[in-house]
Amino acid sequence: MPSLSSLRTLQRQAFSVRNASPSCRRYASHGSGPHYNEPTGYLFGEKPLPPGQKRKKESWENVWYVGMYGSMLLAAVLLYYKPDTSINSWALKEAKARMEARGEKP
Repeated sequence: MPSLSSLRTLQRQAFSVRNASPSCRRYASHGSGPHYNEPTGYLFGEKPLPPGQKRKKESWENVWYVGMYGSMLLAAVLLYYKPDTSINSWALKEAKARMEARGEKP
């Protein structure tokens, strides 16, 4: 079994070889500086238009509005008409049915 000092020497050599060649280095930003949009101070990065001009919508915006608000509306309708599956309502119906079967007044 190799000694501890020889293992440390091998580790130092491997580390120095690995750091010596810049082509082997890997960075989260892929090694060539920041790749993000710098903050401009404008909402969504759009400069305000001169007075009297209207903003032109992009092609995907109407699809997004219909999809987002349509799905919210569909979810609201489905939640409104959701069947009642609580244990309390089932037990109440079952108790009334059994009382009627025995001839008692519910």
